[in-house]
Amino acid sequence: MTTTPAAVPASTGQELRPSRLPTDPTLRRAALLTAVNSLGNGLYFPLGVLYFTRIVGLDATSVGLGMTGAGLVGVAAGVPAGRAADRWGARQVGAWLWAGTGVATVAYVLVQSYVGFLVAVVCATGLQMASRGVQGAIYADVLPAATRVEARAYLRMVTNVFMGVGGVFGAIALQLDTRGAYMTVIVVNALSLAGPALLLPRLPLAPHALERTAHAQGAPAADRWRAVRDLPFLGVTVLNAILVAQYTLSEVGLPLWIVERTEAPRWTAALLMILNCVLVALLQVRVARRASQVPSAVRAMGFSGLLLAAACAVYALSAGLSPVWAVLALSVGAVVQVFAEVLSAAGGWTLGYELADSRAHGVYQGVFGAGTSAGMMAGPALVTVTAIQHGSAGWVLLGVLFAAAGLAVAPAVRWAQRNGEWRGDKS
Repeated sequence: MTTTPAAVPASTGQELRPSRLPTDPTLRRAALLTAVNSLGNGLYFPLGVLYFTRIVGLDATSVGLGMTGAGLVGVAAGVPAGRAADRWGARQVGAWLWAGTGVATVAYVLVQSYVGFLVAVVCATGLQMASRGVQGAIYADVLPAATRVEARAYLRMVTNVFMGVGGVFGAIALQLDTRGAYMTVIVVNALSLAGPALLLPRLPLAPHALERTAHAQGAPAADRWRAVRDLPFLGVTVLNAILVAQYTLSEVGLPLWIVERTEAPRWTAALLMILNCVLVALLQVRVARRASQVPSAVRAMGFSGLLLAAACAVYALSAGLSPVWAVLALSVGAVVQVFAEVLSAAGGWTLGYELADSRAHGVYQGVFGAGTSAGMMAGPALVTVTAIQHGSAGWVLLGVLFAAAGLAVAPAVRWAQRNGEWRGDKS
């Protein structure tokens, strides 16, 4: 495996637009890998749980508990996976994690008991969630630092588009509701993970990654695990995890709220999901350009918390309204939430990179990725015990939590920057 970049990426001065392909060959390859993987995920997500309950015949509660346990394993695996990326290379470790996830996923078709389900889901979910932090380290190695956040925004747009396309075909399989349809989706999803794993090691390293590797090799052993002891960085990670919990509003909170607390028709949940995907695809790249430095990222996170609080207030107002006005209120809240989502995503990417010690990028991205995974795991319970159980008062409490987390990012980042100066980190 060559350790020199195949080409110097051309994207340093490039302006990315959602409507056209990037000129940087590395980013084009990354977009292709993302598109294939997202298509498979979009296929599988609508029917994953139903396969184990309807086809395998497992109890829904047991399946939910098994998936939660698997998620905890994945959160715990994020940091050692990041350390492995520092030691053996993020591209190589990422390829093994993706390939392993594909093998574990295809094993779903062999599941006939709860024990088999647990083994398969723990392996698949654990490997997939561990790969999130490693994926951040891969981007740190192959994308030019000047446009890295903007490039991640472009890849997120690709993710949303192809997950939406996959979701359409997943809905067809769901409507067929046959063992063959479910198994076909599982196999295709596994291939969407295993196939790109073969191409991942071929992504060329950016020039700065070679310098970072040489610098990291001379770092003291204690610095290689610094991320797990870097309290300011951990603080920013926790605050980001709280804001990340917003993603479960669209997936869990709003569907339950619509059905149980409003007069809006049930199809409103699908409408809001489509609205979210479309707006994120249109806005994420543009917003990322304005949050690619630490000061602008801090402002983005602060505004995100305030916008989330506003969205929660609008969602609360939808209770008791007529069907038409409830749909309108929920749609307004969803639009406000989209702006919060794209701001927090761009700000989080920037802070996750800029506050990390360059001598241990893999571990730092592993920690940050584990925080993201933890926030997404905790989100459904958080939304349920606040908004769903306590109505408008719960939405207010949730909004206050989001606003406080967003505003707390500024002092946490100042603390992290002072800590970086103290340790002599020049990253």
